[in-house]
Amino acid sequence: MHFENTLTFAQQLDSKDKLSHFKDQFHLLKKGGKHIVYLCGNSLGLQPKNAKAAIDQELKDWAELGVEGHFDGKNPWMYYHHFLTEKAAKIVGAKPSEVVIMNNLTSNLHLMMVSFYRPTKTRYKIMMEVSAFPSDMYAMETQARFHGLNPEDAIIELKPRDGEFTLRTEDIISKINDHKDDLAIVMMGGVNYYTGQAFDMQAITKATHQVGAIAGFDLAHAAGNLHLKLHDWDVDFAVWCTYKYLNSGPGGTSGVFVNERHGNNPELVRFAGWWGHDEDSRFQMKKGFIPMKGAAGWQLSNAQIFPMAIHKASLELFDEAGIENLRAKSETLTSYLEFVLNEINSKFSIQNSAFKIITPKNIADRGCQLSIIVKENGKKLFDYLNENNIMPDWREPDVIRMSPVPMYNSFEDIYRVGEVMKEYFKN
Repeated sequence: MHFENTLTFAQQLDSKDKLSHFKDQFHLLKKGGKHIVYLCGNSLGLQPKNAKAAIDQELKDWAELGVEGHFDGKNPWMYYHHFLTEKAAKIVGAKPSEVVIMNNLTSNLHLMMVSFYRPTKTRYKIMMEVSAFPSDMYAMETQARFHGLNPEDAIIELKPRDGEFTLRTEDIISKINDHKDDLAIVMMGGVNYYTGQAFDMQAITKATHQVGAIAGFDLAHAAGNLHLKLHDWDVDFAVWCTYKYLNSGPGGTSGVFVNERHGNNPELVRFAGWWGHDEDSRFQMKKGFIPMKGAAGWQLSNAQIFPMAIHKASLELFDEAGIENLRAKSETLTSYLEFVLNEINSKFSIQNSAFKIITPKNIADRGCQLSIIVKENGKKLFDYLNENNIMPDWREPDVIRMSPVPMYNSFEDIYRVGEVMKEYFKN
């Protein structure tokens, strides 16, 4: 598409956008009566307007039914996770039986590692991207120590080539092949939180399986952002949070994917809880854990009703919009942001760029996030944007992350970002 950095052009794109009405389903931020361009959906999504009614319904059933809300409520709590699985499965490209909503992300990651990281004397290495989100780094470090291993030896960190910010798929696969005899598991982010790079999960999974290892992914920045196909890609397991692109509230619940070939194996080692026990006999309170089939067999405790209610409300919007449609808009929206940023960069740099976009240019290698490193005083630019009703995200030591979310950001929002940045560099 040929882009133009004009208000008229941005408004024309918005007028043709079949998803533009979804922004009216969210509480958009304002300051001093003026609209804030919110670009932090990669950190915390905006609140869907239907979230309050969803929570109010569960509060009502609790108030009027007490414990009987588990069976007699409008959405019986005993079966609450069932109300989420089908729509959640569409988000990540899975069969409903391969998905369960429960706990929070890092707890779920540890539960998955219990089942899928089974190191031996010869095959014990964990492979992950360098500078992964701290939760993943800490989880892998402590998993290695839990098994009596030295993290410095057990963990292989994938690093970009000198002078580059992101990983090349061929280098990842080469590294997997280099460790064909000692690799136990590849555990990477679907999208790197810092650079915004989306990894080729299908290619990584295939290469991992070819050397006899397990492939798992943290989809915190991928779920609700990319068009995922976990089942078709033959991923072994994945985890994700719901408070970023899935707009399900701070500290919200989490999702788990377990490939059906593992989910239907009752002998697979796991940490068990009573909510993962066979649903038909759960309340008989007998010894002997019998897991539910599929991902649901990894549940520990009963459902977190209130955060799940918010997630249920958000999933209804995703189901209506369609993840394929959202991804298509996202590609155009992010490309427009890239165009606007590049135009500003070329206009206000004399010899060297004023800033550098470190997120991959190839659309297939990124979601809706663009990360930029500003040559000088990056924090000053970040503060200026916030002072002028643009809300991006700052990550130490020097990155501004901008994530235009297709559910509630517009092309006019992007134009506005460009105008504010022009004023900054003029001054």
